[in-house]
Amino acid sequence: MRLRSARVATFAAALATALVAATVLAAPPASAATAAFVRTSSWDTGYEAKFTVTNNSSASISSWNVQFDLPSGTTLGTFWDALLTTSGQHVTAVNQSWNGTLAPGASTTFGFVVSGTGDPINCMVNGGSCTGGGGTPGAPATPGGLRVTGATSTSISLAWNAVSGTVTGYRVYEGTSVKATVTGTSATVSGLAACTGHSYTVTAYNASGESAKSTAVSGSTTGCTGGGGAMAAAPYLYPGWGDPPAPATVMGATGVKWFTIAFVLSGGGCTPAWDGTGSLTGSTWANTIAAIRAAGGDVIPSFGGWSGNKLGPNCSSASALAGAYQQVINAYGLKAIDIDIENTDEFENEVVQDRILGALKIVKQNNPGLKTIVTIGTSTSGPNWWGTRLINQAAALQANIDVFTIMPFDFGGGTNMYQSTVNAAEGLKNALKTAFGWSDATAYAHMGISGMNGLSDQQELTSPATWTQIRDWAKARGLARFTFWSVNRDRPCPGGGVVSNCSGIAQNTWEFTSITAQF
Repeated sequence: MRLRSARVATFAAALATALVAATVLAAPPASAATAAFVRTSSWDTGYEAKFTVTNNSSASISSWNVQFDLPSGTTLGTFWDALLTTSGQHVTAVNQSWNGTLAPGASTTFGFVVSGTGDPINCMVNGGSCTGGGGTPGAPATPGGLRVTGATSTSISLAWNAVSGTVTGYRVYEGTSVKATVTGTSATVSGLAACTGHSYTVTAYNASGESAKSTAVSGSTTGCTGGGGAMAAAPYLYPGWGDPPAPATVMGATGVKWFTIAFVLSGGGCTPAWDGTGSLTGSTWANTIAAIRAAGGDVIPSFGGWSGNKLGPNCSSASALAGAYQQVINAYGLKAIDIDIENTDEFENEVVQDRILGALKIVKQNNPGLKTIVTIGTSTSGPNWWGTRLINQAAALQANIDVFTIMPFDFGGGTNMYQSTVNAAEGLKNALKTAFGWSDATAYAHMGISGMNGLSDQQELTSPATWTQIRDWAKARGLARFTFWSVNRDRPCPGGGVVSNCSGIAQNTWEFTSITAQF
């Protein structure tokens, strides 16, 4: 297990003021650094953001400070990885002791939360412009606050904050293509396919030129059926474990189109990283996702799992955790995410449970077309006390979870895994009916099953024939999700026990994936 230190916010104003004065005196030349602002999460009454400070010179710098103004009605809240002080609407951020020195080309970040919707203006870093003097002179500033305000099966609606100064209009981009040109601060992109994900940026322009592109925001059209069509059958694939197969090979052999990709963890504090170390771009996981999409498929990243350092306990608030989820959503233009809450540090912790649910509520508000899935363990009779609490809290907080998935294995289920799975699923149904007041049909439509192929950790046996029975039961009742752990193990090794790259039983290669693909 990799242990990381959580980021700590501070409001020690007196100490910060003294450090500000000392650091400003030692500031390097104005041309040495730039500071780029991005929002990492937004909600109705505020947002979370970060600045990335980069040393663009050929020599190391030993300290930095970033100064900016917040518009009237927007106030600073918590912050981390820098010391922030305010004077009216003016904010000064000074490096911490561990991140002040930057080698040539190196960068560091600091973050903060504000109440209000206005982005920073008049930004200066070490006495010079935060943009380093780049950009077109006279062009507008970059729009902030880009957000999804609605979605249909064929369109996604967007809005953003107005830019002060001379602005002729705004352009909405998807990648490098302009999708809308408007004079106001909202637009609807139409003519989209149902149940598809998209990522947008916005710029402002005038006669002098065009601003830089805003931070991207992701959204999905509605119109997904059966829990998301092919999305409903998305077995787990772990690119960093168990001799991972080439996804195109599995897709061609089985017809499966979607995979649930394991696992997004904490890369240190509230920063998401594949398996705790893999970057969101350029890693084995990113390459796997690209290969799946190139073969005509798509993915559902899974946050959590049993092992490793989780985001839930490390993020300081629901909004911070939502920001971490949003980074992954934006990185891949996602249609769905899976939050696998099974280890005790998340599952058996009321504060963390509520933080996760609050984060998913924010994510759903900011990405209306996104499917949110929560995956939990179970007993043979349904969710235990912790699982039932999570379901009841999801209802109380109106977290708007799309699918509640149980993992019916490692519960001492005995020899009849079909009946144990059905009993556990019926227990989940009853818990959902009690919490939400749903009918049987509505509860089933918000349920999922995530099994374990072959031998489980507790030597419970789910054969291909049993998995087919379970699939047919789930399909007949209209469940929203049907998956298993894992494709890495979907290979024969009779008598092999519980290992990472095969099921421990006699079977055909990719047999469980083929069965799942027919859901």
